[in-house]
Amino acid sequence: MLEGIVRESIGKKATKALRRDGYLIANIYAKGMDNINAAFKSNEFIKAVRRKEKLIFDVKVGDQTLPVIIQEYQRDPVTNQLLHVDLRVAKEGVLSKYLVPVKTVGTPKGLKNKGVLIFSKKRLLVKCKAENLPDAFELDVSDLDVGDSILVRDIKAPEGVVMMDADRVSVVGVIKAK
Repeated sequence: MLEGIVRESIGKKATKALRRDGYLIANIYAKGMDNINAAFKSNEFIKAVRRKEKLIFDVKVGDQTLPVIIQEYQRDPVTNQLLHVDLRVAKEGVLSKYLVPVKTVGTPKGLKNKGVLIFSKKRLLVKCKAENLPDAFELDVSDLDVGDSILVRDIKAPEGVVMMDADRVSVVGVIKAK
């Protein structure tokens, strides 16, 4: 389990000192609870996120353990180092909006016809309860030829999950390489 510390001071000076010591600054929030300003060891956070199997994972901050999901993160534009992460508490039984990653399976037949697979959306916005949250949307792209795409309306959402993106939006497609 990933363990972090609660930040007492959220000023610029304290934040710089924590980053210098190898910490990643994080905000943990949810509807109906106070925001928690936390910090995690940067390397431990990256390792925990890479080896997690579910979209929702547990973190321990102070004396409480919370099931969270990564809402957003910021990277340094020059060094590409993680600077800040927003973690949202996934409360059981509460209807909320989440971003779910899109993964592709197979090789599109359009790649043989000088096509290129492009991702229009890497994450899809869904509205559901935490217990119904899918870990990812797996799309089979083997039948895609040049000019074909998979739209939001072509994706079958699990029961209890509502797609919030417009149904005409392209998720993945194969375009002609120039």
